[in-house]
Amino acid sequence: MATATTPAPRLLVGLGNPGGEYSETRHNAGFWFCELLGQKLKVSFSFESRFHGFVAHAREANLWLLMPQTYMNDSGQAVGALARFYRIPPDEILVAHDELDIPPGQTRLKFGGGLGGHNGLKSTTAHLGTQDFWRLRFGIGHPGDRNEVINYVLKPPRKEEREEIEAAIDRALAVWPFIARGDWEKATQRLNTRPKPPNIDN
Repeated sequence: MATATTPAPRLLVGLGNPGGEYSETRHNAGFWFCELLGQKLKVSFSFESRFHGFVAHAREANLWLLMPQTYMNDSGQAVGALARFYRIPPDEILVAHDELDIPPGQTRLKFGGGLGGHNGLKSTTAHLGTQDFWRLRFGIGHPGDRNEVINYVLKPPRKEEREEIEAAIDRALAVWPFIARGDWEKATQRLNTRPKPPNIDN
């Protein structure tokens, strides 16, 4: 498990599905965060076929950002390819993704643990060979019927849900300086207790 000495992330992966028809769907919350973090870090993405996705490199932060373009079920192909090429161990990888078991507007930061039936996490685990990587989970809520899950995640959230998810993403961006320097404990406390909109000193 992670400890106080766990290193800062060298790879941030946003999970989602490629294509305009999916861009506004709940399943693409990971993409939304990754794109906004790229803007915050002032980097631009370009498609890298060897990594099966859009990639950006924040040199000053020693951080790679990746949005796999292999569709959710095969996300691990992209994650594994980049991680192997740059020799990034699993405990230096943070995967941002949508989470059914958390209400919209809430965020959870955790290390390892179960996969919750998330196909993007399953694929990532299969290609990394371990579940021991960081996850940044953005709540999207649950439809209440497991048979409706696929239809639910592949549809856009309602207006009020989208606003809640965007607020959660803003909070995650606000605590990014803690994550970037490996202060996972402080970042986790700030996110998992759902603080009021923070005013955080870097």
